[in-house]
Amino acid sequence: MIRIIRYEGQPVSKLLNRASAPGRDVTAAVEDIFSQVAARGDEAVLDFCEKFDGVRPQNLLVAPEELAAAEESVDPELFATLRLAAANIERFHLLQKRAGFIDAQAEGVIVGQRVLPLETVGLYAPGGTARYPSSVLMAAIPAKIAGVSNIVLCTPPDATGGIPAVILAAARIAGVSQIVKLGGAQAVAAMAYGTHSVPRVDKIVGPGNIYVATAKQLCFARGLADIDMVAGPSEILVIADEKSNPAFVAADLLSQAEHDRLAAAWLLTPSPTLAAQVQTELETQLAKLSRETIAREAIQNNSRILIVPDLETAARLCNTVAPEHLEICTDDPFALLPLIRNAGSVFLGRYCPEPLGDYLAGPNHTLPTSGTARFSSPLGVDDFCKRSSYLYYTKDALNRVGADVRRFALAEGLGAHANAVAIRMEGAL
Repeated sequence: MIRIIRYEGQPVSKLLNRASAPGRDVTAAVEDIFSQVAARGDEAVLDFCEKFDGVRPQNLLVAPEELAAAEESVDPELFATLRLAAANIERFHLLQKRAGFIDAQAEGVIVGQRVLPLETVGLYAPGGTARYPSSVLMAAIPAKIAGVSNIVLCTPPDATGGIPAVILAAARIAGVSQIVKLGGAQAVAAMAYGTHSVPRVDKIVGPGNIYVATAKQLCFARGLADIDMVAGPSEILVIADEKSNPAFVAADLLSQAEHDRLAAAWLLTPSPTLAAQVQTELETQLAKLSRETIAREAIQNNSRILIVPDLETAARLCNTVAPEHLEICTDDPFALLPLIRNAGSVFLGRYCPEPLGDYLAGPNHTLPTSGTARFSSPLGVDDFCKRSSYLYYTKDALNRVGADVRRFALAEGLGAHANAVAIRMEGAL
């Protein structure tokens, strides 16, 4: 049963504790995978696929005919839903696209910035206890909008050596270039180094287990490719007043608790009555869940209900926690929104449950976890771009500022810097 705690100024980090990842040293195992993939390419990744997934695909790449067959085999209503979600995701992310700029700030001077898409990106879609076609859409569509020319999707094969049809259908809708039947740290290593079948990528995005997370960290540390983030367990914080429906609130908390035993679900409310009602409702709904064991462990170990003095205190505590998902369940959630500074994505009102954001609304569901919403952002178009600046000076323009540049260089003790300007200036030598 979830614990109810009355907030009386205690350190919120001790009240709303986040679970730690299992205390397993996986670094050595991941380093071995990287070494073998770098040395043996496809043969190594196939060996690891057989070892960890129990299957050795005849071909690592999904053939075009497999994609076509997948689209035909997916339930038509589900396929229509995927297309609706894709349209909403595209609409939202098109608004994020940025252009470069030119600033002709003085005669003979031009400076500017170019926004350039990455050439090749790798998307990782996990397997394990669940499959996530939504994550394929959320990663591939912003990449496509950014202008990425080659989008590679890695996802673990099933017991038959294939990829579930719904994943293939989502990849086709989103414009994925290549699909690789490969999961785990070996997939990250293959995208980082490149193999005969898997192209080397510039950036790797997408969630995964502790091995995938460690592989992404290693990939970035070695300078092999950029990464989006190292995703921690899923989490949700709900701010709700006394008018809230306890069944709604409990259902929303469980929508994240069922993800993972390490997931966290928190409720902040000024109403002791609502707190007790939600506690009871959680037990009722847990008993009906197909993933009850996972959700119950997350609720008991990592989740809490805090009774706070008022909604303003709840907002302040939320900023300290910086949750991945935040729901504000009040009559006027927009009144509280200006007080919120740290949250990955904010769901406003009594009829805006978190799964809307997971699947259909359009904003990205790949969000900062583990408190990193204090300084990082949801996945978006900018993640698939890089910026390059440029500058142009005429001879006269350089002469106007040359003495200042030389003065600055000499103040830093860099004579060659000063000379590179002086040698071009009239009368300087």
